[in-house]
Amino acid sequence: MSGDQYGTTHGFVVPPMPSAPPPAPADPLRAVAVALLNCSGLGLGYVLVRRRLLAAVCCAATGILLFVALPADPDGVSGIALTTYVVFLVLAAVHGGIVGLRTRLAWPPRAPLAIGLGLLLLAVPAGGVVLYDGARDEATEQMLLDRLERADRLVRAAEGKPFTGAESDFRDAWRVYSDLLDDHPGSRAADRVPDSMRTYYTTVGAAYEDKKYCDAIPSLTYLRTVSRSTDKEVLGSLATWPDDRLATSLYECGSDGLAEGDAAWPTRFGELLTAFPESEQAAKVEPAVGSAVDRAVKDVRGDEPCAAVERLKALSSQVAGLKGEEAGAGQALAEDVGRADRSADSGAYDCGVDQYKDGDFAEAVTTMNDFADENEGHKNRARARKIAIAAEIAQTIPAAGKRLPTTASGGSISVTLKNDSPDEITVLFTGPVTGSVTLKGCGSCTAYATSSTLARGFKPCSDSGKKYPQRTISLPVGTTYFLHKPKSGISGTTPASDTAKLSSGYVYTECAYTTKGFGLGS
Repeated sequence: MSGDQYGTTHGFVVPPMPSAPPPAPADPLRAVAVALLNCSGLGLGYVLVRRRLLAAVCCAATGILLFVALPADPDGVSGIALTTYVVFLVLAAVHGGIVGLRTRLAWPPRAPLAIGLGLLLLAVPAGGVVLYDGARDEATEQMLLDRLERADRLVRAAEGKPFTGAESDFRDAWRVYSDLLDDHPGSRAADRVPDSMRTYYTTVGAAYEDKKYCDAIPSLTYLRTVSRSTDKEVLGSLATWPDDRLATSLYECGSDGLAEGDAAWPTRFGELLTAFPESEQAAKVEPAVGSAVDRAVKDVRGDEPCAAVERLKALSSQVAGLKGEEAGAGQALAEDVGRADRSADSGAYDCGVDQYKDGDFAEAVTTMNDFADENEGHKNRARARKIAIAAEIAQTIPAAGKRLPTTASGGSISVTLKNDSPDEITVLFTGPVTGSVTLKGCGSCTAYATSSTLARGFKPCSDSGKKYPQRTISLPVGTTYFLHKPKSGISGTTPASDTAKLSSGYVYTECAYTTKGFGLGS
């Protein structure tokens, strides 16, 4: 039987695969979990929602931050880098939360468990911050210790140098010590500063230990200044460490200068009396000054009386400038000044005698005239005048200065002094007796030409028609030296001199006259 065959064919239609898992129902807990996991900085939230590329970006950002931050230093991470990273984490958390809201987690299956894991992993950045702060603090400590060591090296390098050459290094070191104490109290470096300061003080003040007292003054003064600018509780015994040493240095340096004639000693004693008026050293100042005056007074009778007089004058001026009232030495110092003045005035006579004996006749004239003018009631005033006369004659006639004049006067021989000069003149004479006579100018007299005085038979004071001013004196037998000079001290004139050997039985006339060019003759 033929016929058509009929059959039925059955098949299945496979639907196409979706490009991504179907969105999950919104789950706020899951969003929170992803956001928290991203806050770890490792992108773990993206890992759980299968966003591996974004997770890698988070790890890279954290790696960059670690590269910038490590190793830790005292300044820490820059504000820009830290702010950028925090903003990045916030964005990653927000974006992760949005993604996780409708994306199922690969693991763990439950959102609350993921939240717990996220909270646990927040300890990673928090612990990192703690560890980094600790590392940063340690770096700061090391930096401060390095700063302290550099300051200590400055002090060690300055050891043995003069303070003036090392002062800048000392100041730099002190600034470091002060900054550590003020700005970083409690640091390990600040704890070590007191030991460094003790070394610092002994190094700066080393000149005192070497008994170089004058050299020690600037360094100890400096230490006393910095001590006043620092908390005494911090310094402890160092706060007063320089005081006694400085007082001793001022006294010893001033005392040495006083003995050696150094002009700086009043400054040293003045600083001592002002800064430490109640000190043991200040109490020694007046006795030291009094002893110096005593030595100078004694030296007036020694081999160098002029030097002793100058020393007394200098002492008087210097001691008068000392302010000893604070130390209770004002009255005693004033008495030293008075004693020095009196001894200097009296000693001027001894100085003039010494100058005369040494042939320093010009100096002797000045010294003796000053002495006579300033000491009217002194017992040696009259003789000082005669020594000044003899010294002035001796400048023209050196032989006149071989003997020191006495106060003797008068004699058995009459000598008449006449003036044949139009100028008032003074006749000085010395020998067995010394004195001076002033004769008025002769109104009818004129100066002689030099050539006429050389002519044979020239005799001044011989014109019977003229009335010559004259004076008769009595002199002893022996050699007398005469000097005629204009009393007014006319410039350009030259005194004239004469040496007369006087004998008994004769009458002598000493005539003064003027030649053109003003040479005085006898």
